[in-house]
Amino acid sequence: MSTRAQRDEEFRAFVRSSSGSLSRTAWFLTGDADVAADLVQEAYARAYASWGRVRRADALAYVRKILVNANVDRWRRVRHEVVADDVDRAADGDIADGFSAGGFETGVDERDRVARMLALLPRRQRAVVVLRYADDLSEQAVADHLGISVGAVKSAASRGLAALRVSVSTSDLEREWR
Repeated sequence: MSTRAQRDEEFRAFVRSSSGSLSRTAWFLTGDADVAADLVQEAYARAYASWGRVRRADALAYVRKILVNANVDRWRRVRHEVVADDVDRAADGDIADGFSAGGFETGVDERDRVARMLALLPRRQRAVVVLRYADDLSEQAVADHLGISVGAVKSAASRGLAALRVSVSTSDLEREWR
């Protein structure tokens, strides 16, 4: 097998093993399944172009950083964010295929609720919260991915989680009053 064929097979194996994680990250960052799929494809295309130079041990972190940067590029091009009302909504009671948060399956309603709350956060807070808690990255890894200091990660995570707590409390109260 030639060197290019080996490299292509390594890349295909990487895509198979990383697509779930990267898709989940992209979905949390965008709140839109179609945009998330496009973002993942763009990240893979950029990664493939430089795959010969990528250290295999760091490949997931490398492509995740490409994904986050591609999302920032998308924000800059579009100049607007997903509004909570624009998030795709699935049928009530469906189980989200392949989605797991904290080791347990969640329904589409709960996933939709999380996406709506994340969509209300400012871009940096959303990126920090998703990378830190959905992808379970360390503060240092998040700082490296986003090109910010560890202190900025801690601050954005703290503010983002506080906003999510308020949002959860508010939505719980709204459900009680219905």
